[in-house]
Amino acid sequence: MIAWFEPFIEFAFMRRALVATLALAVGSAPIGCILVLRRMSLVGDAMAHAVLPGAAAGFLLAGLSLPAMSLGGLAAALLVALAAGFVTRATPQREDASFAAFYLIALALGVLLVSLRGSQMDLMHMLFGSVLAVDDAAMLQIATVASATLFVLAIVYRPLVLESMDPGFLRSVGGPGARVHAALLVLLVANLVSAFQALGTLMAVGLMMLPAAAARFWIASLPAMAALAVGMGAASAVTGLLLSYHAELPSGPCIVLACGLVYVVSVLFGLRDGIVTRRWASSSHLAA
Repeated sequence: MIAWFEPFIEFAFMRRALVATLALAVGSAPIGCILVLRRMSLVGDAMAHAVLPGAAAGFLLAGLSLPAMSLGGLAAALLVALAAGFVTRATPQREDASFAAFYLIALALGVLLVSLRGSQMDLMHMLFGSVLAVDDAAMLQIATVASATLFVLAIVYRPLVLESMDPGFLRSVGGPGARVHAALLVLLVANLVSAFQALGTLMAVGLMMLPAAAARFWIASLPAMAALAVGMGAASAVTGLLLSYHAELPSGPCIVLACGLVYVVSVLFGLRDGIVTRRWASSSHLAA
């Protein structure tokens, strides 16, 4: 068993990847839980894809520069969020349809921009990331975003939960509903941008949403759900990194697949509405 964990002891790049993914789990899993609570899970996926054109524009201007690509990704994702929100307010179209439309446009534009100057390897790096190549700048960015996320969530927790559960009441008492919603979107985008270097635009949302969706099947309380989601994300990160090392597989997909396994187990055996658990309770009730 100890030999299984030796890569973290022997190789610095494995330790860096571990620290980066653990920090991503700490920052992004609570955001994922709030999105699940607000039934905005697909918005996270849309925002992850919306990062690509801005990151691609930063790549065209400055090459593989983390600050340029991060700023470009942040600007592009926020622009998509604003555009989707405007269409939702100005037309009868629902918010999820607006986000879906704009993220598809953003994804296609991003791939096109990368293909103008980059190679196939550059495109693969942007889409799937390279967690084993995380450098000091990326680790500092991930740690900073994770710390800021927890700090901001602690400040806006009460109005954020109230706005998620009963936005009409919050508006009636003059609460900061719009500002809280905007803060949530900014935190969402910031966490996706920080995960971009490690997991790419296609994989970044996996560490955010899968543990959160899995935790929903075990615990009802939001703080406990967030803590459990962080633990699930951290365990999946460790498992995925070790699996990728020993089996010589890509690290990002292994981490997300480990999260997916946790989700499937939770769907089947979770204490709250798990399929097997619910059927077992129903059969026990009938037998009694």
